[in-house]
Amino acid sequence: MRKIIYLFSFIFFLQFTAFSQVTDAEANLKKIETDTVAGWKKGGFSGLNFSQTSLTNWAAGGQNSLALNGLFNLFDVYKDSINVWENILDVGYGFLKQSSYAGIMKTDDRIEFNSKYGRKAFKDFYYAGLVNFRTQFSPGYNYPNDSVKISNLMAPGYLLAAVGLNYIPNQYFNAFFSPLTGRLTFVLDDELSALGAFGVEPGERINKEFGGYIRLAFTKGDFKEGFFKNFTIASKLDLFSNFLKNPQYIDVNWENLLGMKVNEYITVSLNTQLIYDYDVRVDYNQNNTIEDDKARVQFKEILGIGFMYKF
Repeated sequence: MRKIIYLFSFIFFLQFTAFSQVTDAEANLKKIETDTVAGWKKGGFSGLNFSQTSLTNWAAGGQNSLALNGLFNLFDVYKDSINVWENILDVGYGFLKQSSYAGIMKTDDRIEFNSKYGRKAFKDFYYAGLVNFRTQFSPGYNYPNDSVKISNLMAPGYLLAAVGLNYIPNQYFNAFFSPLTGRLTFVLDDELSALGAFGVEPGERINKEFGGYIRLAFTKGDFKEGFFKNFTIASKLDLFSNFLKNPQYIDVNWENLLGMKVNEYITVSLNTQLIYDYDVRVDYNQNNTIEDDKARVQFKEILGIGFMYKF
């Protein structure tokens, strides 16, 4: 509990002191400040969603609960008539405390950094290179079983590097295509490495892949009138095929955000994430019953009403 309090304290400290990194396509929820250096834009976004339930002699049943979810995004973007350089940092952490469970259950945990440089090729196309890194803060468990870890810091960790073409027809849509992509999956936790988790060979710490990669992103938050006037819609889809092994199985990471601004500080947001990775084997289903070890579609949804601060 103390570590989690420190983490959220750190996030609040950062939201008032750090710069932010998010692409032009993903920055509509953020307030963009122009730097004194021509072509640079930087800004930030942070949010905190909180919910609490207390029941006493409640005939219909239920549990006392406390939930907290924090989000933090940073961006730094350079753009001129020839070059585009986008840098993004995206951090999230959330937890749930219920009366029926003595510990704290983690509901969100992610660290992602993305850097992409493009140089004008022709019309709306850029020659581009991209580096992406993803991992998490703390151990994860298949709750309520908290005796066996199923993930940890750098278990997994993903490092992807790609070169290809970036198509940017307007400020809302962005498509990156790469036929030359290398991806490393790290499992630096000894217990998980011994089990061969996340596609590494048992006892190994790194799984190496080479293949093709596509990233599609769409964001629009400047609706002028109508039902969507106070809404922001964002969607990002990553597709990867490993040419060296089972190229027919496409790894999918699809994230969506629907945000509504109630006033200057209060927002309502719906976040979803769908993942399919053939190398990630899961031996339980949504009912937490044991089944054959196999790849499964992973899905996460977070609905929040809370505080948002832009800088």
